[in-house]
Amino acid sequence: MHVDRYRSYEELKKNEWSGRDFAVCVTPRPSTIAVIAPHGGLIEPRTTEIASQIAGEDFNLYLFQGTRAKDNYAALHITSHRFDEPSCLALLSICETVVAIHGCKGEKERVMLGGLDASLKNRICDALQAEGLQVETENHAFLATDQNNICNRGRARKGVQLELTHALRGSSNESQFVSAVRKVLLALQHT
Repeated sequence: MHVDRYRSYEELKKNEWSGRDFAVCVTPRPSTIAVIAPHGGLIEPRTTEIASQIAGEDFNLYLFQGTRAKDNYAALHITSHRFDEPSCLALLSICETVVAIHGCKGEKERVMLGGLDASLKNRICDALQAEGLQVETENHAFLATDQNNICNRGRARKGVQLELTHALRGSSNESQFVSAVRKVLLALQHT
């Protein structure tokens, strides 16, 4: 089991350099929905690209990206219920809904859904299953039910976390995943 090197962003920034070891990107848009990749760049590869594609030009986007030459996960991963980078929290404070994109190990293409927004989680699950993707909503390690999990830190205090296995990220099914999640969020934005 991985133990984070740092317990908060404050600890991390004392030892890692912005612009050398990591980069923060905030793209605000006129939306109440935020799509975030708190372990982007080389921490959990392809989560930056996936979150950016889901956000498109429609949704707020936040990226915390590892840019070190090596050991990005070991050095820069802050567990989601401790993730407290200030510009992320500022963005989420004005967003009703948060969708967090994460990556995990796995040789089979799977999506594990977590978070406290049961309604949105079910809609995303249905959309992904309609695309033929394997989805799990319970009995996995990424339930994201901690109130402090970054996906649950928007104004509604409930969000959705999507964990994509290594096999799914970069596969031919990645674009189907992006499209399905975008459709759900676009429908939500117009309700």
